[in-house]
Amino acid sequence: MATPTLPAATREPVPGSTPGRSAVPAVRLEGVRKRFGEVEAVAGIDLEIADGEFFSMLGPSGSGKTTTLRMIAGFELPTEGRVMLQGEDVSRRAPFERDVNTVFQDYALFPHMTVGDNVGYGLMIRKVPRSDRGRQVADALRMVRLEGYEKRKPSQLSGGQRQRVALARALVNRPRVLLLDEPLGALDLKLREEMQIELKAIQHQVGITFIYVTHDQEEALTMSDRVAVFNRGRIEQVGTPAEVYERPATAFVAGFVGTSNLLTGDVAERIVGRPGTFTIRPEKIRLGDPSDTVADDETSATGTIRDVIYLGSDTRYVVALDAGSELVVTAQNLAISSMEALAAQGRSVRLIWRRQYNFPVGD
Repeated sequence: MATPTLPAATREPVPGSTPGRSAVPAVRLEGVRKRFGEVEAVAGIDLEIADGEFFSMLGPSGSGKTTTLRMIAGFELPTEGRVMLQGEDVSRRAPFERDVNTVFQDYALFPHMTVGDNVGYGLMIRKVPRSDRGRQVADALRMVRLEGYEKRKPSQLSGGQRQRVALARALVNRPRVLLLDEPLGALDLKLREEMQIELKAIQHQVGITFIYVTHDQEEALTMSDRVAVFNRGRIEQVGTPAEVYERPATAFVAGFVGTSNLLTGDVAERIVGRPGTFTIRPEKIRLGDPSDTVADDETSATGTIRDVIYLGSDTRYVVALDAGSELVVTAQNLAISSMEALAAQGRSVRLIWRRQYNFPVGD
């Protein structure tokens, strides 16, 4: 039997757009700032999130991403600027007056209620008839693969199951926008990776706009249609996962999203051939012997392997360059043992990569 889906709100198709999606942004932030006393948590951001998009807000602790999410939800009011949902200014509206729901890291389930009652609580508040409520709760639980769990209490569930209940409770009301505040942070690595895939699949089924807050760059790259990278209350870059990873707009993005190498100043001029700041991803570099020839479309640098970090499927080599500075190289262990990898420490090498992988970045 096919897994049922929760119908998203009716949308008029727009010529040239994805069927079922509105041309009006699901969320639009205009010059939004938030101050807490002397602290400016969000320092003036403009952002559009498309209808039906899986959008992630990525950044370190204190970067402003969670405060931004809370302003969209209505839990915080902006000091300046406007929050628009589906083209309507909701900047001063209470959370219950906005067509959004939020999933939190700590689940926020009622411990004395059954799973079914937790999921159906919002429907009960809205006075949905009991018969309809039961059907919608069953459909929501089936979607998150918890059918038959209606009578259990949250204390009888694992962490992953409780997170699925929280997701079902948010989805059963069919909001136009679902906000997720680091919802997988309390789960172990294996379960977190499984839930990442499930969340993306569910979002694709229901067609609801998901706005996901995380500090985990792999999580953001795995699930998102687009990512906004936050730093010190500002957005450094917005783009697809590939754009943010392959072409970071700033040195901060290059360093925060994945492992990156930066060449700057005199070292950059000696190796790349021109001044500026350049980023090269570790997996784009290959290790060779100092005598290896270099093609016309390649860049190279000689150095000595200072450190080796064996990671199972991959090995990370830290190379001290003869020109100064260091580069990190990541290589798959396709035909090399751990002992062979570790024995490379102290070896002289030539690092070679395609010139096209020298991406210039801003400050």
